[in-house]
Amino acid sequence: MTVVTAAAETVTEIVLTGVLTRADHETYKELAFDVPAGVERLTVAFSYTGREQRATIDLGLFDPERFRGWSGGDKMGFTLSATDATPSYLPGPIRPGRWLLILGVPNIRVGSEAAYEAKIRFGRGEATEVSSFSDAPLEIGARWYRGDLHMHTCHSDGTVESQGGTRAPGPVYRTVEAAAAKGVDFIAVTDHNAVSHHHSLRELQPYFDKLLLIPGVEITTFQGHAGVLGAIGFVEFRLTSPHLPGVRELQDAVERQHGLFAVNHPAMPSNEFCMGCGWTTPGTDYARVAAVEVVNGGAMAVQRNAADGPLSGVPFWEARLNEGYRPTAIGGSDNHKPDLDPIRAPAVGAPTTVVWADNLSERAILNAIRAGRVFVDVEGTRDRVLELSATCGERAATMGDALTAPEGAQVLFSVRVRGLSGARPDVIMDGAHGVVLADALIEADDVTLEFSLPSDGARHWVRADVRSGDGARTLMIGNPIYLNG
Repeated sequence: MTVVTAAAETVTEIVLTGVLTRADHETYKELAFDVPAGVERLTVAFSYTGREQRATIDLGLFDPERFRGWSGGDKMGFTLSATDATPSYLPGPIRPGRWLLILGVPNIRVGSEAAYEAKIRFGRGEATEVSSFSDAPLEIGARWYRGDLHMHTCHSDGTVESQGGTRAPGPVYRTVEAAAAKGVDFIAVTDHNAVSHHHSLRELQPYFDKLLLIPGVEITTFQGHAGVLGAIGFVEFRLTSPHLPGVRELQDAVERQHGLFAVNHPAMPSNEFCMGCGWTTPGTDYARVAAVEVVNGGAMAVQRNAADGPLSGVPFWEARLNEGYRPTAIGGSDNHKPDLDPIRAPAVGAPTTVVWADNLSERAILNAIRAGRVFVDVEGTRDRVLELSATCGERAATMGDALTAPEGAQVLFSVRVRGLSGARPDVIMDGAHGVVLADALIEADDVTLEFSLPSDGARHWVRADVRSGDGARTLMIGNPIYLNG
């Protein structure tokens, strides 16, 4: 056996190697290894030779106190942490001490041998390299990826109709099935304060190999709800208690897990109708708020399926933009009942957050959201597109970018709209609507509209929405380009 060692506080991986022969036939071999303190995730990658001679090695694991799982010959790799584990294995704390990797040997032929290698990696809260629940992107290539960043299951208050016809806690797979049927590319399941659903997501991801599953949690406090995306472990939510004195400590906790912090449904009331739902948290560091949920499916349902109205998150978001911050506008269905007709409840995928990302992976999607390469499709269609770009001299920008525009220069803008014939563009600058193209009508399925604005050399933000032909309803919400930001 070979072990790669280092100081206990710095070791990230050990390698166990050896050779099995006929003498090991129908035996169990225990490979002992020591896990140092501070490890949050343990991952095993196993390989062996001799398969052409029908050598077979099964895998299992014990921690210092208990049995953690047996995958036999079904898996040559697995991972486990306090919140989730590869099916066959039990989630739970990664306790320091002596662990045992068990090799079961159903068969080694006479005269044959099998050389094995077990790479055991110790994770200490590193950022996800690709995705929490898959080792590779589900799709390669840059394009607009469509998804939903806010929904609930039985791990909080989501329900479905039971076999007996009553409402019952809704299994995670029912929500994931609804998303797959909708045809979105990614979802984040965000149960209230819980992280137990992450174990279910890890189980489901290999089957739903065209739908990216992103870990999420809705931090539910008495002063507002925050969507945390990409953080897989527990985040302290007891705001105003000794455990969490203020919101900045909450933001610190999210950052330690490399999560994306979003303010959910900020304009919802904070009363008996929706306890703590509106964002009233004093001391919020908006420089560390990556996104604002400007369209929420629950709020839309109250407003007769409209994004416009007193519960819209757009005014809250635009106020932050005018203060000089750059949170990205996103949307979320806030679905709790994936089996109901969309007329009766917010449907998974409506609204849709549409993200221009390099590939379909958790890191690419969240990085693109942080960068502002996003628009919100209010009705959750499969094909509508809203793109904004700008140039000033040799400089160019798209949604989320900053563009330097000296005083007196002309900034040339281009708005591309697809799938919205009969609708109208709405160009917004620093919160003022209809600054240009006020009378324009989108007259074809795929249209590019151009306009120019003179620069005064000061800071401004410019974005584009699309409204219904009569101007009564917002259909698409675009993120800004920042001039001289």
